[in-house]
Amino acid sequence: MRIAVCDDEQRFLTDFKRIMSKLYKSLDILTDDFSDAEQLLKSFRRRPYDVVFLDIEMPGMDGLTLAAKLRELSAEVYIVFLTGHVEYAIKGYEVNALRYLTKPADEQKVREVIDYVLKKQDSEKLLWVKTPEGEIKIKLSDVLFIEAQNQNVLINTAEDSYSVRGNISDYEKNLQSEGFFRIHRSYLASLRRVVRINGKEVIMDDGTSLPVSRSRETRLKELLFSYVSKEAF
Repeated sequence: MRIAVCDDEQRFLTDFKRIMSKLYKSLDILTDDFSDAEQLLKSFRRRPYDVVFLDIEMPGMDGLTLAAKLRELSAEVYIVFLTGHVEYAIKGYEVNALRYLTKPADEQKVREVIDYVLKKQDSEKLLWVKTPEGEIKIKLSDVLFIEAQNQNVLINTAEDSYSVRGNISDYEKNLQSEGFFRIHRSYLASLRRVVRINGKEVIMDDGTSLPVSRSRETRLKELLFSYVSKEAF
Protein backbone atom coordinates (compact mmCIF):
# COMPACT_ATOMS: atom_id res chain seq x y z
CA MET A 1 0.00 0.00 0.00
CA ARG A 2 1.23 3.47 -0.90
CA ILE A 3 0.20 6.29 1.41
CA ALA A 4 0.71 10.03 1.04
CA VAL A 5 0.20 12.74 3.63
CA CYS A 6 0.18 16.42 2.70
CA ASP A 7 0.39 19.19 5.30
CA ASP A 8 2.23 22.49 5.42
CA GLU A 9 3.23 21.91 9.06
CA GLN A 10 6.47 19.92 9.29
CA ARG A 11 5.74 18.95 12.89
CA PHE A 12 2.51 17.27 11.84
CA LEU A 13 4.27 15.36 9.03
CA THR A 14 6.90 14.12 11.48
CA ASP A 15 4.27 13.02 14.00
CA PHE A 16 2.21 11.27 11.31
CA LYS A 17 5.17 9.28 9.99
CA ARG A 18 6.05 8.34 13.57
CA ILE A 19 2.53 6.98 14.03
CA MET A 20 2.74 4.99 10.79
CA SER A 21 6.15 3.56 11.73
CA LYS A 22 4.77 2.49 15.10
CA LEU A 23 1.60 0.90 13.74
CA TYR A 24 2.91 -0.75 10.58
CA LYS A 25 6.39 -2.16 10.11
CA SER A 26 5.57 -4.01 6.88
CA LEU A 27 7.70 -3.20 3.84
CA ASP A 28 4.47 -3.34 1.83
CA ILE A 29 3.25 -0.12 3.45
CA LEU A 30 5.14 2.97 2.29
CA THR A 31 4.40 6.52 3.43
CA ASP A 32 5.50 9.65 1.55
CA ASP A 33 5.07 13.11 3.05
CA PHE A 34 4.55 16.39 1.21
CA SER A 35 4.45 19.97 2.45
CA ASP A 36 3.10 21.30 -0.84
CA ALA A 37 -0.02 20.26 -2.77
CA GLU A 38 1.61 20.63 -6.17
CA GLN A 39 4.39 18.23 -5.16
CA LEU A 40 1.87 15.57 -4.18
CA LEU A 41 -0.12 16.08 -7.37
CA LYS A 42 3.02 15.70 -9.48
CA SER A 43 4.01 12.51 -7.67
CA PHE A 44 0.46 11.12 -7.95
CA ARG A 45 0.47 11.60 -11.72
CA ARG A 46 3.61 9.48 -11.95
CA ARG A 47 2.21 6.74 -9.74
CA PRO A 48 -1.10 6.93 -7.84
CA TYR A 49 -1.31 6.43 -4.08
CA ASP A 50 -3.83 4.13 -2.42
CA VAL A 51 -4.62 6.53 0.43
CA VAL A 52 -3.98 10.26 0.77
CA PHE A 53 -4.29 12.26 3.99
CA LEU A 54 -4.83 15.94 3.16
CA ASP A 55 -4.75 19.01 5.34
CA ILE A 56 -7.61 21.21 4.19
CA GLU A 57 -6.13 24.58 5.09
CA MET A 58 -2.87 24.99 3.20
CA PRO A 59 -1.34 28.01 1.47
CA GLY A 60 -1.59 28.01 -2.31
CA MET A 61 -3.70 25.02 -3.35
CA ASP A 62 -5.91 23.96 -0.43
CA GLY A 63 -6.82 20.39 0.42
CA LEU A 64 -10.29 20.49 -1.12
CA THR A 65 -8.96 21.71 -4.46
CA LEU A 66 -6.17 19.12 -4.37
CA ALA A 67 -8.68 16.36 -3.57
CA ALA A 68 -10.80 17.32 -6.59
CA LYS A 69 -7.74 17.10 -8.86
CA LEU A 70 -6.77 13.72 -7.40
CA ARG A 71 -10.30 12.42 -7.88
CA GLU A 72 -10.11 13.41 -11.55
CA LEU A 73 -7.02 11.22 -11.85
CA SER A 74 -8.34 8.27 -9.87
CA ALA A 75 -11.73 6.97 -8.81
CA GLU A 76 -10.11 4.46 -6.47
CA VAL A 77 -7.89 6.56 -4.22
CA TYR A 78 -9.10 6.87 -0.63
CA ILE A 79 -9.12 10.51 0.48
CA VAL A 80 -8.96 11.41 4.17
CA PHE A 81 -9.16 15.05 5.23
CA LEU A 82 -7.29 16.49 8.19
CA THR A 83 -9.10 19.39 9.77
CA GLY A 84 -10.54 20.86 12.90
CA HIS A 85 -13.54 22.37 11.12
CA VAL A 86 -16.59 20.14 10.80
CA GLU A 87 -18.23 22.52 8.31
CA TYR A 88 -15.84 21.25 5.64
CA ALA A 89 -17.51 17.83 5.77
CA ILE A 90 -20.21 18.80 3.26
CA LYS A 91 -17.56 19.76 0.71
CA GLY A 92 -15.91 16.40 1.23
CA TYR A 93 -18.89 14.57 -0.22
CA GLU A 94 -18.15 16.19 -3.56
CA VAL A 95 -14.89 14.26 -3.85
CA ASN A 96 -16.18 11.11 -2.12
CA ALA A 97 -13.93 11.53 0.92
CA LEU A 98 -13.58 8.44 3.06
CA ARG A 99 -13.30 10.22 6.38
CA TYR A 100 -12.32 13.32 8.35
CA LEU A 101 -9.68 13.23 11.09
CA THR A 102 -9.11 16.06 13.51
CA LYS A 103 -5.63 17.40 14.12
CA PRO A 104 -3.40 16.39 15.73
CA ALA A 105 -3.93 12.93 14.25
CA ASP A 106 -5.16 10.32 16.71
CA GLU A 107 -3.23 7.04 16.49
CA GLN A 108 -6.34 4.87 16.84
CA LYS A 109 -8.23 6.81 14.15
CA VAL A 110 -5.32 6.47 11.73
CA ARG A 111 -5.24 2.73 12.41
CA GLU A 112 -8.97 2.46 11.70
CA VAL A 113 -8.55 4.11 8.31
CA ILE A 114 -5.55 2.02 7.22
CA ASP A 115 -7.05 -1.25 8.49
CA TYR A 116 -10.25 -0.48 6.61
CA VAL A 117 -8.36 0.05 3.33
CA LEU A 118 -6.23 -3.05 3.90
CA LYS A 119 -9.37 -5.11 4.43
CA LYS A 120 -10.88 -3.73 1.23
CA GLN A 121 -7.73 -4.57 -0.71
CA ASP A 122 -7.54 -8.08 0.72
CA SER A 123 -11.10 -8.77 -0.39
CA GLU A 124 -10.42 -7.57 -3.95
CA LYS A 125 -12.06 -9.89 -6.43
CA LEU A 126 -10.37 -10.82 -9.70
CA LEU A 127 -11.82 -11.64 -13.09
CA TRP A 128 -9.82 -14.05 -15.23
CA VAL A 129 -10.33 -13.73 -18.99
CA LYS A 130 -8.89 -15.61 -21.93
CA THR A 131 -7.36 -13.52 -24.69
CA PRO A 132 -5.37 -14.47 -27.80
CA GLU A 133 -2.24 -13.64 -25.76
CA GLY A 134 -3.26 -15.95 -22.92
CA GLU A 135 -5.16 -15.62 -19.63
CA ILE A 136 -5.01 -12.31 -17.82
CA LYS A 137 -6.51 -11.17 -14.54
CA ILE A 138 -8.53 -7.97 -14.14
CA LYS A 139 -9.51 -6.44 -10.83
CA LEU A 140 -13.28 -6.21 -10.63
CA SER A 141 -12.90 -2.72 -9.20
CA ASP A 142 -11.26 -1.72 -12.50
CA VAL A 143 -14.20 -2.90 -14.62
CA LEU A 144 -16.54 -0.11 -15.72
CA PHE A 145 -19.05 -2.16 -17.67
CA ILE A 146 -19.47 -5.30 -19.74
CA GLU A 147 -21.07 -5.05 -23.16
CA ALA A 148 -22.74 -7.81 -25.20
CA GLN A 149 -21.38 -8.17 -28.74
CA ASN A 150 -22.93 -11.10 -30.64
CA GLN A 151 -21.17 -14.23 -29.36
CA ASN A 152 -18.66 -12.20 -27.34
CA VAL A 153 -18.64 -9.75 -24.48
CA LEU A 154 -16.46 -6.66 -24.23
CA ILE A 155 -15.01 -6.10 -20.76
CA ASN A 156 -14.29 -2.40 -20.41
CA THR A 157 -11.92 -0.75 -17.95
CA ALA A 158 -10.79 2.88 -17.96
CA GLU A 159 -7.50 1.82 -19.58
CA ASP A 160 -8.46 -0.97 -21.97
CA SER A 161 -11.15 -3.26 -23.38
CA TYR A 162 -11.01 -7.04 -23.68
CA SER A 163 -13.16 -9.02 -26.13
CA VAL A 164 -13.80 -12.58 -24.95
CA ARG A 165 -16.17 -15.39 -25.85
CA GLY A 166 -19.13 -15.46 -23.54
CA ASN A 167 -22.72 -14.58 -22.74
CA ILE A 168 -23.58 -11.40 -20.85
CA SER A 169 -26.28 -13.29 -18.93
CA ASP A 170 -23.63 -15.56 -17.43
CA TYR A 171 -21.62 -12.54 -16.31
CA GLU A 172 -24.78 -11.00 -14.87
CA LYS A 173 -25.46 -14.12 -12.81
CA ASN A 174 -21.89 -14.37 -11.52
CA LEU A 175 -21.34 -10.67 -10.80
CA GLN A 176 -24.65 -9.43 -9.40
CA SER A 177 -23.43 -10.14 -5.86
CA GLU A 178 -20.29 -8.09 -6.61
CA GLY A 179 -22.08 -4.81 -7.29
CA PHE A 180 -22.93 -5.20 -10.99
CA PHE A 181 -26.38 -4.55 -12.48
CA ARG A 182 -27.84 -5.23 -15.94
CA ILE A 183 -28.94 -1.68 -16.84
CA HIS A 184 -29.81 -2.65 -20.43
CA ARG A 185 -30.03 -5.88 -22.37
CA SER A 186 -26.58 -5.11 -23.79
CA TYR A 187 -24.88 -3.56 -20.75
CA LEU A 188 -23.85 -4.78 -17.31
CA ALA A 189 -22.54 -1.86 -15.25
CA SER A 190 -20.46 -1.64 -12.08
CA LEU A 191 -22.47 0.31 -9.50
CA ARG A 192 -19.29 1.52 -7.82
CA ARG A 193 -18.23 3.26 -11.03
CA VAL A 194 -21.53 5.07 -11.67
CA VAL A 195 -21.30 8.78 -10.83
CA ARG A 196 -24.79 9.91 -11.82
CA ILE A 197 -28.02 9.07 -13.62
CA ASN A 198 -28.85 11.51 -16.40
CA GLY A 199 -32.33 10.88 -17.75
CA LYS A 200 -32.27 7.49 -19.45
CA GLU A 201 -28.50 7.21 -19.19
CA VAL A 202 -25.89 6.52 -16.54
CA ILE A 203 -22.58 8.33 -16.53
CA MET A 204 -19.57 6.28 -15.49
CA ASP A 205 -16.61 7.82 -13.68
CA ASP A 206 -14.54 7.90 -16.87
CA GLY A 207 -17.24 9.97 -18.60
CA THR A 208 -18.76 7.10 -20.60
CA SER A 209 -22.53 7.37 -21.09
CA LEU A 210 -24.56 4.14 -21.15
CA PRO A 211 -28.28 3.62 -21.90
CA VAL A 212 -30.69 2.48 -19.20
CA SER A 213 -33.79 0.48 -20.08
CA ARG A 214 -37.00 2.09 -18.90
CA SER A 215 -38.00 -1.11 -17.09
CA ARG A 216 -34.71 -1.19 -15.15
CA GLU A 217 -34.47 2.48 -14.13
CA THR A 218 -36.31 2.24 -10.80
CA ARG A 219 -34.41 -0.87 -9.72
CA LEU A 220 -31.11 0.75 -10.68
CA LYS A 221 -31.80 3.75 -8.44
CA GLU A 222 -32.74 1.43 -5.56
CA LEU A 223 -29.56 -0.59 -5.96
CA LEU A 224 -27.36 2.50 -6.23
CA PHE A 225 -28.78 3.88 -2.99
CA SER A 226 -28.37 0.51 -1.27
CA TYR A 227 -24.82 0.08 -2.57
CA VAL A 228 -23.68 3.54 -1.46
CA SER A 229 -25.21 3.01 1.99
CA LYS A 230 -23.48 -0.35 2.38
CA GLU A 231 -20.11 1.04 1.30
CA ALA A 232 -20.25 4.01 3.66
CA PHE A 233 -17.51 3.94 6.29
